[in-house]
Amino acid sequence: MDHQQELTAQRLLETDHQPTGRNASRMCLISLGGELFAMDLGHVSEVFEVDSITPVPGAPPSLVGVANLRGTVIPLADLRPSLGLSATDSSLKYAVVVRHGNQQIGILVDTVPEIRTVRQDEFLAAPAQGSANAQPLVSALLRVEERMGGVMEVPRLLTTVGLG
Repeated sequence: MDHQQELTAQRLLETDHQPTGRNASRMCLISLGGELFAMDLGHVSEVFEVDSITPVPGAPPSLVGVANLRGTVIPLADLRPSLGLSATDSSLKYAVVVRHGNQQIGILVDTVPEIRTVRQDEFLAAPAQGSANAQPLVSALLRVEERMGGVMEVPRLLTTVGLG
C-alpha cells in the first residue's frame, strides 16, 4: 500500500464512525489467511503498512513483535495459528490497529480492510466449538453478498494474545 492508499484508508476510518440505525452495524472486513473476518469498526483506529517488525523475546506466541507507528510502539499479532489457518506464507504486509479500553494491538492481515454497514439479518450464530470453557475468537458468522466470514470479538482477541 503506498502512502496515498494509506491516507485514503485512514480518512475512511476517520469519517466512517458515523452512527447507524438499530438494525445495522459498521464493520471492518479483513482478509486473513485467505479467509474473511469482521470486527466492529468502533474498535478499529487505524490501518498501516508494516515496514519492519522487531521481535520481542519472551512475548506470547501469537505476538510476533512490535512496529513503530509514528513514534508509538504497537504490538503486532498474527492470529492465523489461533484461528486454525496456515501460517506458511509470512508476508502479511498490513496491520489493523484495534483498541479496547486502554489496550491496543496491530492485527496482521493480508489485505486492507473494507468498511461496510451490515444489517442484523446478515449475522448468523457461530457453530459450537470444543470445550464449554473455550473463548473462541469468532463469536458469530457474517454473510456478505456471496461470502461468509467470522466476526471477531476484540476483547476475546486481546485475551487470546495475552493482552487482555
